[in-house]
Amino acid sequence: MKVKATTILGLIHNGQACIGGDGQVTFGETVVKHTAKKVRRIYNDSVLIGFAGGAADALTLFEKMEEKLEEYRGNLPRAAVELGREWRSDKVLRRLDAIIAVLDKEHAYILTGEGDIIEPEDKIVAIGSGGPYAYAAARALIENTQLDARTICEKALKIASEICIYTNDQITILEL
Repeated sequence: MKVKATTILGLIHNGQACIGGDGQVTFGETVVKHTAKKVRRIYNDSVLIGFAGGAADALTLFEKMEEKLEEYRGNLPRAAVELGREWRSDKVLRRLDAIIAVLDKEHAYILTGEGDIIEPEDKIVAIGSGGPYAYAAARALIENTQLDARTICEKALKIASEICIYTNDQITILEL
């Protein structure tokens, strides 16, 4: 049985960066946890990262991203490219079942095991089953309100939790 679920939303807006995630973990048709923490601060609290997929796999990727950030002195674009390259080519990493969103105050990326390193032009990253809902809500809020990044993230995740059955409203938000 495949573990699925989550909504992670990160964005950079008006000089602020934040990432948020819901707390629901689903196993098949059953909710097994309501308060999971799927977002973290890494690299001296200057980079935000979140995951969708297997928790153990995601934690491995968090560690790998931190290593790359150390190696490239906090240069997130370079660290993202190098992690993407290693993730795709390493026989062990290639089997990891996760996707990550990572951002600092300037750059936002989505990384996958397929070698995808996506830097959205609007600096909004959304992953997981509720990602498209949170992304749409965040875009609408940015274009039609004067809200700050944290409030946009919180409201967009709340909207996603009302639509996606694999997302709950136990939200964790981190800011830079």
